[in-house]
Amino acid sequence: MKKLRFWLMLFISINLTFSIAWAKEIKIGVLSDLSGPTSAVGRSYAKGVMDCIKYLNSKGGINGYKIKAIQVDYAYNAQQAISAYKRFVKKEHIVALQGWGTQDTEALTRFVARDKIPTFSASYSAHLTNPKKAPFNFFIAADYSTQLRAALKFFKDNWKQKRAPRIAFIYPDHPYGLAPIPAAKNYAQKLGYEIVGEENVSLKAIDATTQLLSLKKKNPDYVWIGGTTPSTAVILKDAKKLNFHPVFFVNIWGGDENLIKLAGNTAEGVYSLQAAAIYGQDVPGMKIIKQITQNKPQMTHYIRGFASMLVMAKGIEMAAKEGKISGPRIKQALENLRNFNPLGLTPPISYFPDDHRPNMSVFIYKIEKGKFKFIQQVNLKRKKEWLGK
Repeated sequence: MKKLRFWLMLFISINLTFSIAWAKEIKIGVLSDLSGPTSAVGRSYAKGVMDCIKYLNSKGGINGYKIKAIQVDYAYNAQQAISAYKRFVKKEHIVALQGWGTQDTEALTRFVARDKIPTFSASYSAHLTNPKKAPFNFFIAADYSTQLRAALKFFKDNWKQKRAPRIAFIYPDHPYGLAPIPAAKNYAQKLGYEIVGEENVSLKAIDATTQLLSLKKKNPDYVWIGGTTPSTAVILKDAKKLNFHPVFFVNIWGGDENLIKLAGNTAEGVYSLQAAAIYGQDVPGMKIIKQITQNKPQMTHYIRGFASMLVMAKGIEMAAKEGKISGPRIKQALENLRNFNPLGLTPPISYFPDDHRPNMSVFIYKIEKGKFKFIQQVNLKRKKEWLGK
């Protein structure tokens, strides 16, 4: 009887321990494009987010709380994203959300504000940095407009001729592609560029000859490409066929490691704007990432996904120290985050109650001999008139 009582008490104790441990968990929704039109970069980013969650849990979670991630492949369909989000909130009771693209992030902005769910996404549209319009939205990269302004400044600072540099823009007729264009045109004119043309090339394009012929006639010195890797590769290959050789510079989703594979030698000399370290770069967090990935190189999108989760975790940790974890507490904590260094994977992150821009820093890389070469970090001023634009 005593043995039976002992084993019964032990069983109850073990189950109670597990119950308590399981009760101390934080639920986070994760919206990923694993099979849709942006999955070429979405899978890498999502892997970074999920690997970071595994890493954090292996270190005891956040302030003793295990992170439970509920991931949904919404295939870059905004309606599917909304449906998944509603399940996250009503059935799973998430306290935060890791999102993905511009289309779905913008569709969810009013929902996350209503439900007070802090949301980190990989949509870097400038208007999402204005808390008056998107109070619960955050991200860890300089916004698209800041990225483009930084590149324009970099090229203008290095322009040696007396005449004005000529610039043209290629981008998809899509919320993501359109987002930085007004800011870019305005800043280019202020810097003294001559804007000579713009063309739309779809994210699904298999040919860009017509658009490039039109731009070639205008003889730009620089051409901005604001698509994703597959469409950028098409543009670069067609440009070579047409003997059109301006300086191409590509946004954060179009100038990645896969571009070198898809575009081959036509990617040589192309400039890429980034907001995180390249795999293997000598920064503190790279040792951890190499261990997690077993030294298998990952795209820079993976690094940003990993960093996004690190910054969210820091906000949750700060909130937990103040009491019960909740969306409003996490938001408040994040808005008091100053110069947080996510293991050196990105420039330091700061948010403010009236300004959710994480930083004003952009990394410029150049593809040389089939590899990314770091060129310069451009730091812009945090101008109030640029907030949300």
